[in-house]
Parts: sequence; structure tokens; C-alpha cells
Amino acid sequence: MTTNQPKIEKLIAEHCPNGVEFKALGELLDYEQPTRFIVVSTEYSDDYPMPVLTAGQSFILGYTNETEGIYEASKNNPVIIFDDFTTSFHWVVFDFKVKSSAMKMLRPQKDSEIDFRFVYYAMECINYIPKDHARHWISKYSKIKIPIPPLAIQEEIIKILDSFTELEAELEAELEARKKQYEHYREKMLSFGDEVESKKLGEIAKIVHGKDYKKIGEGNIPVYGSGGIMTYIDKSAYDKPTVLIPRKGSIENIFYLDIPFWNIDTIFYTKIDAGKIIPKFFYYFIKTIDLKKLDTGSGRPSLTMEILNKLKIPVPPLSEQARIISILDKFDALVNDISIGLPAELNARRQQYEYYRNKLLTFNEYVG
Repeated sequence: MTTNQPKIEKLIAEHCPNGVEFKALGELLDYEQPTRFIVVSTEYSDDYPMPVLTAGQSFILGYTNETEGIYEASKNNPVIIFDDFTTSFHWVVFDFKVKSSAMKMLRPQKDSEIDFRFVYYAMECINYIPKDHARHWISKYSKIKIPIPPLAIQEEIIKILDSFTELEAELEAELEARKKQYEHYREKMLSFGDEVESKKLGEIAKIVHGKDYKKIGEGNIPVYGSGGIMTYIDKSAYDKPTVLIPRKGSIENIFYLDIPFWNIDTIFYTKIDAGKIIPKFFYYFIKTIDLKKLDTGSGRPSLTMEILNKLKIPVPPLSEQARIISILDKFDALVNDISIGLPAELNARRQQYEYYRNKLLTFNEYVG
């Protein structure tokens, strides 16, 4: 795939040889609070038509049949949904509702002389990692400046990057189909009859709250929240194999860890009795549970210790657990290991895209 770099260079030489103006995102975008678009019921069904979105990793939480309070978006009227706590965001071109108030909807200001898609790509280049659990758009993120080249250059950059994202979308669709096949096989392997004893989660593991890390120095220990790694510090909370289960936020984001880590209060970790259940087996099984059905319905997706402790977990013999883990590890690698197969190809495309995106969006700032 070519990037048409000589054309970009020619346009820059013609229109802005001495650099371009930089503007803060808050000068370019207006934001809207999501309050009137929040879904009333979390009883989702794939049979319902309206997607319910989060700006976090999971994106589509489910589908609702509610018809009031719909946020309208389309290809001609797109919107960026922005997570105010994690600063993750998504480009959306269809109608939707939202799950919680922890986001903002971003659109270009009226009479703005900038292509909205260009702003989205420029935001992808921003290397901003939240250091605390706070809202970030107004206080910090909106103050970040991005380059504003002439529209002709914006349009050429969009054309190039859109071609990358279209190819990436095709690969993602193929990989998603394979993941669904794997999930079907995983659920089949982890379905047991009455011949296998089940125990409550509270009988085989102790669920532990995360806690604050503000006063801990920087290091190489990952800090997990419900959205994944937030930062790195110099002290760990636990260093044995464990499964992290979100307490609130993206409650379906389950993590298996066998390295030292720290976790904040939005996600639990589990002290697992390895004499009864192998932590990796527990991880694979809990991935088959639809945790959204256990949501407390408090507004923001949330789980409680009481709910989780009552979960029934099958406990086959340890030798059978080990056999199942061995099989599922191989299947998991086929859809998640970025060093082999389709995941490797997709990862290579993403790296190529990021390289050209960052190169295309690097400009000297004009100083008049």
C-alpha cells in the first residue's frame, strides 16, 4: 500500500512551507453530556435494534428496544464518543444510546474550518495516559493542541489513512469470525453435567478490592483498572496467578495475570485456592459467563462481592482442568497471539498504519 507521500510533500511546500497553526481541541470541538441518552434498562438482547455504547474497549455493550433518548449519528453526521476517565474514544456513524454518564460526545464547532475526520486521526496520535481516576476532557485533554494544515492537506491525509482503516476493518472482521468459532468451542468444552461437582466462587477464591496508587512511585508494575493497564508503578499488590474481575465500568473485561500487578478500586483480584481449581481454568470458565446479566443496575455497570461469591463454578479433577487449559491455550493463541497467523498480519497492518499516521500528522508549528 502506498501513502502518496510525494503529493503530501508537494502540498505542504505549496501551502505551508513554514509550518502550520496548532489549536487546542477545545477550540475545535464542542462537547455534549450523555445524560438524556442513557439507557434505562440493561436487559439487553441481540434481537433488539438499538446499540448501547461505551467509549471504552468493549464499545457495544448490547442492544436495547428503547426508542426515547436516541443519539443520532450517521456517515454524514458522525460523532466521537470520549471516555472522560480513561480518555479512550470511538468514531460513531450510527444512532445509539449510552450506558453511563462517564463520557462526552464530541462534534466540531459550527463554522469550524477543519475536517472532523482529520481531528479524529490527530487525536489518535496523542500520547496521553491518565495519572488519576478523574474526569479529563475539560481539565486537561481539551487543552491539548493538534496541527491544523490547510484543508487540501487534511483531505489527502484522510484519504490515505481511510484506506488503511478499511483494510484493517476487513482483517478484523475475519478475525472476529474466528473468535466466535473459538468462543463456541470454549463454551462447549466448559459445559459440564451433574457428574462434575460445582462450588460457589467464594468457596474456591477470595475476592479482594483494589486500592489507590497515587502515592506510589513510577516503575514497571502494571496498574489495572476495568479498562486494562492504566499506568506503571514500583510496587505490586499481588504476585500469584489470578483473575481480575471488574467491579464497575467495563465489567466484561476479565484479565488473567501470572505476573506482579497492582489494581485500583474499579476491579477486584482473586486469591485462588490452586488446590481446588487452577487459576487459568477459572479464567477460561468465567469468560463463558455473561457478567452483564449480573449488573446491579445502579447506573454505571457494576458487580458486587456478594453477587460474585455466589457464582457456581464447575470443579472437575485438576488433571482434567489441565487438559482443557492445554487445548484452549492453543485455540486462544490462534485468535490472540500477535506473533502468528491472522493476528500477526493484523498487528503488522496496525503498526504500518500507526507509523504512517504519525508521520503524516507531524508538522512544524508556524510562528508568525
